[in-house]
Amino acid sequence: MSEKSELLNALETIQKEKKIPKEEILHVIENALVSAYKKHVGKNVNVEAKVDPETGAMTACVIKKVEEHVTNPLLEVTPQEAKKIGQTAKVGEEVKIPLDTDDFSRIAAQTAKQVIVQKIRESERDSLYEEMKGKIGEMVNGSIYKIANRNIIVDLGRSEAILPVSEQVFKEKFSVGQHIRAIIIKAEKNIKGPNTVLSRAHPDLVRVLFELEVPEIYEKVVDIVNIVRDPGVRTKISVVSHNPKVDPVGACVGVKGARIKPIIDELRGERIDLIAYSSDPVKYITAALSPAKVLSVSVISEEEKKAEVIVANDMLSLAIGKSGHNVRLAARLTGWHIDVKSEEQKKQEGEQKVEQQTSALEQLNGISDKIIDLLVQAGLTNIKKIAELTIDDLTTLPGIGPKTAEKIISAAKEVISQK
Repeated sequence: MSEKSELLNALETIQKEKKIPKEEILHVIENALVSAYKKHVGKNVNVEAKVDPETGAMTACVIKKVEEHVTNPLLEVTPQEAKKIGQTAKVGEEVKIPLDTDDFSRIAAQTAKQVIVQKIRESERDSLYEEMKGKIGEMVNGSIYKIANRNIIVDLGRSEAILPVSEQVFKEKFSVGQHIRAIIIKAEKNIKGPNTVLSRAHPDLVRVLFELEVPEIYEKVVDIVNIVRDPGVRTKISVVSHNPKVDPVGACVGVKGARIKPIIDELRGERIDLIAYSSDPVKYITAALSPAKVLSVSVISEEEKKAEVIVANDMLSLAIGKSGHNVRLAARLTGWHIDVKSEEQKKQEGEQKVEQQTSALEQLNGISDKIIDLLVQAGLTNIKKIAELTIDDLTTLPGIGPKTAEKIISAAKEVISQK
């Protein structure tokens, strides 16, 4: 087998295995020939090199301009000198003078080899980067290669990835050589190769685990609407079924918890609240505050998405959760601002409001406590508004006659005039 065919065979192998086009490598070799010759004779020469893509034959020539009087022998040649080497050209034209590549082909081969090795490395880095970029959001399995400054370096086989401290769960402990599962959240290029960042704290880890364990989610019969996590503590996940015969929560839990147990084990005992999604904010908020039982939900502002939740006195701490994590996760899951109160707190709040209203109406001279209570019960607590009422307005209230109504309005006007 000739040297030329060996070159072409090598190029075709690189093209096939490393996905680097043959033309690109030929161009590298041509540039290496030019570079080698310039090292051989000097930088200030005009050299052209070619590699035949069919045979692999290497040729090179020096390009010089024909001048009557030569001032730079490296770039110029006289018509007479051009004729001696079989070149006929007029003054001002260029001639190509063939070179013997044997003199510098070894240097060229070494240079080309270095560049091709570099190209192969770059190609492999690019290939790995594209592969990892396409896997963002997916789970990978690896083994822990080393731990540096609490950052975990994971061996994924063809490449390494980093599980930074910021993406670790505070209560999980790992050691070198241990198997680990995590999701890819970022892929970046750098000189050493793709910088792949993993996470065990991201909500998508829970999403992927459910997709693996629950066929209905994988098959899109049940959809995950939203996932929020307090990594290592609690996850809330809302699900919806597209088949009325399939209970989304039951499908995720499995018979005797067979489906959810492996997920909890993988998350090292992290609590998981499964919630049936509802477009009704009252139902959704009620379910989202699980495991606490909710007595009532009042929508304070639909536009601002504010709601007030009342729970039994003994349920308040459970509804709020340690450091507020339960109500905080419920708010993030539903997208609503949730204000949780116990029955006792709500009662006290109501009593304080009545006291404030009663206190304001006590400014009305000559009006009995009984009448003040009637006004409070009717929602008439603003003295300015009372002053603007008519006798007929007030006599609609049971227990208030025309004389009393006139007295109330007169007392209200008197308070207003004193301000």
